[in-house]
Amino acid sequence: MTQRPHPTIIQGGMGIAVSSAELAKEVSKAGHLGVISGTAIDSVVARRLQDGDTDGSIRRALAHFPNQDVAKGILDRYFIEGGKELDKPYIDVPKVTLKPVQHALDLLVAASFVEVWLAKEGHDGLIGMNLLEKIQMCIPAQLFGAMLADVDYILIGAGIPAQIPNLLNQLALGKPVSMTVDVAESTMKHFISFDPGCIAGLTFPIKRPQFLAIVSSHALVAYL
Repeated sequence: MTQRPHPTIIQGGMGIAVSSAELAKEVSKAGHLGVISGTAIDSVVARRLQDGDTDGSIRRALAHFPNQDVAKGILDRYFIEGGKELDKPYIDVPKVTLKPVQHALDLLVAASFVEVWLAKEGHDGLIGMNLLEKIQMCIPAQLFGAMLADVDYILIGAGIPAQIPNLLNQLALGKPVSMTVDVAESTMKHFISFDPGCIAGLTFPIKRPQFLAIVSSHALVAYL
């Protein structure tokens, strides 16, 4: 198989829902790398479902998620036909901790899958997902969800993403991973662990995306 060259123009955004699947798709269809925002994607997808998923896109993407029990659990918890009443609050998503509950991981994986799947729907252009290294506890599950949707590139800045290439290698093989998490004023080492086996019914290997580090220092480039 001939590998496509790296794109010469990249569109992307780090902010929450700044770069949507729709925007990334149009950029990709124009021949460049369309990049979705992965920041807080679990909250974004959960709120869109509570707003009624008016165009049906999230439900359409979840219908292709490789574990339909997980997809059904998310729909049962968050989807509101016709949207929630305006004076009602949104249902919060579970906070990700060093030992997250399973639903927090399921939602991160599925939400990342949804946004990448929608960005890639209906064309064969390149799609990437942008994450913040500073939001470390979400990264392993988000990487895996994007990979299940066949993401082409992972872009990470806002920190030193030295751990990411090995995470991608191991996740592509379906192996459990562990990522060091920075904790202010702590002398101990802290880790977030993720096992791809938590999403049942998958086969490996899956495609390993290319990785682009967003850095601003020659010394850091050399280190990476």
